[in-house]
Amino acid sequence: MSNNYLKLKYEKRTNSVSFTDPKGGILKRVLYLILYLNIYIQISEVAHAQNLTLEIKAEKAFTEGLLDSLETKTNHPDYKSLSSELDSLLPKLQKRGFLESRLIALERKNDSLFGADLYLGNRWSRIKIHYNPEQLDSDLLKIISNEVEENHFTILIANAETVLSYLNKQLSQDGNPFARVALSNIQKKDQKTLEAQLNIQLGPQRTLDKIVIKGYEKFPQSFLKYYAGIRTGKTLDRDKVTRQNELLNNLGFVSTIKPPEALFRKDSTTIYFYLEKRNNNLFDGILGFATNPETQKIEFNGFLNLELNNNLNFGEQLLLNYKADGREQQNFKAKAVLPYLFKSPFGVSGELTIFKRDSTFSTTDQQARLHYQAGPNLSLSAGYRTYESSNLLDEVIAGSAVEDYNSRYALLGVAYRRPQIQGFFPVKTRIELNGEIGNRENDAGKQDQFRITGRLSHIFSLNLRNSIYLNSESSVLSSDDYLTNELFRFGGINSIRGFSENSIDASLFTVLNTEYRYLFNATTYVHSIVDVAYFENNVLDLKEELFSFGLGLGLNTEAGVFRFNIANGISQDQEFKFSNTKIHISLSSRF
Repeated sequence: MSNNYLKLKYEKRTNSVSFTDPKGGILKRVLYLILYLNIYIQISEVAHAQNLTLEIKAEKAFTEGLLDSLETKTNHPDYKSLSSELDSLLPKLQKRGFLESRLIALERKNDSLFGADLYLGNRWSRIKIHYNPEQLDSDLLKIISNEVEENHFTILIANAETVLSYLNKQLSQDGNPFARVALSNIQKKDQKTLEAQLNIQLGPQRTLDKIVIKGYEKFPQSFLKYYAGIRTGKTLDRDKVTRQNELLNNLGFVSTIKPPEALFRKDSTTIYFYLEKRNNNLFDGILGFATNPETQKIEFNGFLNLELNNNLNFGEQLLLNYKADGREQQNFKAKAVLPYLFKSPFGVSGELTIFKRDSTFSTTDQQARLHYQAGPNLSLSAGYRTYESSNLLDEVIAGSAVEDYNSRYALLGVAYRRPQIQGFFPVKTRIELNGEIGNRENDAGKQDQFRITGRLSHIFSLNLRNSIYLNSESSVLSSDDYLTNELFRFGGINSIRGFSENSIDASLFTVLNTEYRYLFNATTYVHSIVDVAYFENNVLDLKEELFSFGLGLGLNTEAGVFRFNIANGISQDQEFKFSNTKIHISLSSRF
């Protein structure tokens, strides 16, 4: 008999059958190769199949609400996606109370259809959690549960993950950054309720012991303490520190390089802030021109604004402002702000304003304020303000409402400012309210008076490109009699557009500015202009409504932010005239 044969060997010990090849196992290797190729072809067909459908069945019907909450995808581009969907399905079911759920079988029914057979089992809806009253306050638990007893509380199983995350966050805020919360010893109580034990590992409690600034070592740390609320000695809350770090970006003269980091030692905790100084000086200029309705000649007006911020690394601000309308009307303003004196929450500011109207009168306004930073967005102020006005007319005109006078006022103010990260519009909400009470003294004697000024603005973001801006500004002067040179002055690009700067005198006025803004990209936007105003002039016994309509354009260039506005303003009894159109051009440059 030839040696080229196969021997069949039966082993009783193992009850197995095997083939042996005396010529070196060539046939055995061929069989293995065929088997591997078959497996590879099957896997490749599944892996490269397109538009696979997953059909899920269970011993009980899925309710429509359960299917919607699971958000299960039935169509998949390949087998890997289908398998991943099944892997994520069981945890979803268990979070919804099907704790016994499992996959029984996955069967391929044809080239594009897979059937998954699930076992759901009983659905538990509630879980009774036992806890240690010495570790958790019952008032805290009442926020997350309506059933709180002395040593246990009950919640919906669907909310269990959210509740545990909330408790862990609260413990972290109380100075336990390493706190861990988990459920153990989970048992069945009845067909609807489970029982479990809440295990809490607090770890060592931590306080903020030291603050280190990296990158901008000369950063005025009073802003950390009083503006951002970051103070040593306080319990450590990592989420709060992250939010406080983001507040620093709103200062303008500093930016955060990366999130803060904590260094935990055995007996101390150090927080590292990574900051970078930013240039935040501002130069702003406006060139405007319009036709004089009397002479029909082109008139120019100008506006210059200079802000110097934090050049001494103290957080200080110096402002210089000059306006001229081309008709011998001039307005000069200088202001200095020194925040956080002697590393306290108090700061001071001083302001000087000089207004001159052709050869009629000039008024000097001086004020000094003490500021208190009550929070990152809120500040309070109190101070003293004086006005000195002179009649510049060569001759005294009988019955003239322009006279020399001196006024003195005590003032109180509150300001709220909520910033946002947006290049064109850095302020989301602004609220300002100032009250002044005092008296005016002239040749006729003393007259008690009070003034109130307020401003409210907000940006309503519709989406990333569209927004609506509303700004309302109001002022009122209360007195028994009035002088023209003590009235409020408004009009122009910073109040009601379409009118000349400070061309309207009022004892009471309110202005509403509205803009619909469309952002093309990060460097270009357009907006509408619709302004409405109402004012009263008690000197002239005048009450009138004003309206303004127009369009605007903004461009973020290498030189700065360029703005172009065109608006036409009319009164309620006035017809539209194109000659009343005002064009304003401005360029704001940071350096």
